[in-house]
Amino acid sequence: MPDDPSTLLAQGGAGLWDVAELLRRTEMSSINSAALESIEQGIDQLARAYPYADADYLHQRTRNGLQYVTKQLEGRMTLRQHRELLVDAGWLFLLNACVQYDRGQREAANLSKAAALRIGDETGHGEIKAWAWEIEAWFALTQSRWDDMLRAVEAGHSADQTHSVGVQLYAHKARAAARMGDARLVRDSLDAGRARLDRLPRPDHPEHHFIIDPDKWDFYEMDAYRLLGDDERAAAHARSVIRISTGPGGTEISPMRAAEARLTLGVAAARTGDIEEAVGMGTTALAADRKSLPSLLLVADELDKELRSRYPREAASRDFHERIMTIKRGTTQPELPF
Repeated sequence: MPDDPSTLLAQGGAGLWDVAELLRRTEMSSINSAALESIEQGIDQLARAYPYADADYLHQRTRNGLQYVTKQLEGRMTLRQHRELLVDAGWLFLLNACVQYDRGQREAANLSKAAALRIGDETGHGEIKAWAWEIEAWFALTQSRWDDMLRAVEAGHSADQTHSVGVQLYAHKARAAARMGDARLVRDSLDAGRARLDRLPRPDHPEHHFIIDPDKWDFYEMDAYRLLGDDERAAAHARSVIRISTGPGGTEISPMRAAEARLTLGVAAARTGDIEEAVGMGTTALAADRKSLPSLLLVADELDKELRSRYPREAASRDFHERIMTIKRGTTQPELPF
């Protein structure tokens, strides 16, 4: 019969030494706090660069980060450090999923998203889990899978109730509702998202991809009102998005938002009979260097449909359609995990 704890303690000597030695070894580590802090700073920089940096550059840097963190996990460390590194890997997988999807790598993006969700489960990190569900909602939104999107939104809310990811989830719900033609759900979702946003402190780094800043709310309302056919309000929000997305020197600090804002202005122009303005805005949007192809093409298709239905015989309409088809034909990427 195994000795009970009181017997082991009574023996003293080697038994107590073994316990002390085992405890000491659990506190030994081959990685120091400075290295952990450096990893977190690197992830923060990548997340803040996401709105404007080249997608291929972000993809390589994120992949390098995952390889480095994975290597560190093979070393000796405390339980706390092990969890910290797993959380770091979770954030990197989230960012990787976004960049891969931007580049048209759907299967790889789904693998990265699933990895982040698993890490969130294993570490009990609700915010990482919620962002993984937010990414799933985004994937479903751009693929017109409305039921899947709504389920992802609810799962995200269940995972986290305190961070700004909830604002993004409400925004996705509003955008999906607009595409389903449910004006009441659009307004209810926008109201709920705005209320959540107003309760949060203004972030020090609003450009961070996993922090929702108040300025982005114009972007969400722009999308919803365009789909509801409220062109005046959609255009007003679009102009605000372009203004906010432009830095003091004229450089666009959020080119992806600005591109979708121009497409919105293009849709509004097409509906009011200004085909030249509509095609001009659309062409400028498609030429953006930094773009998320699934999101951009989702809105570009709306402009394309407006142009072809209203101006089917115009060469400009046919040219714009061909431009979109050329982009779609060129979006195929090798399906690799990273």
